[in-house]
Amino acid sequence: LLSKSISHMLALSRSGRLLGARALHPLSCRPLIATPPLEASFSSNSPVPQDNTKKTSVSTIMDNASGVFFLTEMMRALWLTGEVFMQPKVTINYPYEKGYLSPRFRGEHALRRYPSGDERCIACKLCEAVCPAQAITIDTEERADGARRTTRYDIDMTKCIYCGYCQEACPVDAIVEGPNFEYATESREELLYDKEKLLANGDRWEKAIAKNLATEHLYR
Repeated sequence: LLSKSISHMLALSRSGRLLGARALHPLSCRPLIATPPLEASFSSNSPVPQDNTKKTSVSTIMDNASGVFFLTEMMRALWLTGEVFMQPKVTINYPYEKGYLSPRFRGEHALRRYPSGDERCIACKLCEAVCPAQAITIDTEERADGARRTTRYDIDMTKCIYCGYCQEACPVDAIVEGPNFEYATESREELLYDKEKLLANGDRWEKAIAKNLATEHLYR
């Protein structure tokens, strides 16, 4: 019975009378896809398919072949290397030579003094309040003359993100970020700066810091 059913369906498909989605395979519930007869697909009225493949020209083939056999790409690379070799060098012999630093460069922190030697910091704690990393810790006391000064000024340089907010918030330009960037240490404890360390940095870099601040005074 199964062989008779299959033979009957094959005969219907050859004659082109298969009813598309209504015809079911005897062994499954999925409908068979109706296909047109073989003669209809190659009728004289149907357009002849065209080959749209772009053919490679002979000149292109010869160029590719010459590039492979004569190593033209390698020769061009060697020529470019020679041109760059003859141009002026852009590298510097660090640390004996150092590049230009912008006046706005934010490097190692420093506490400045007035020309009289007195500390600039007035212990307003604006830098401590504005620091987004909470790297600054300040303790204050009132002196005998009524002025308020810091007894403790610590900066955890391992937490600092060098945003420059402390320098911008200071009303007397006491805390600044100087031009020094060469202060690598061998231990974390050496990066915990206290007041004495910051004042020493200020005394060391005062000339460069004052020059940078004078250069940028129009934009502050």
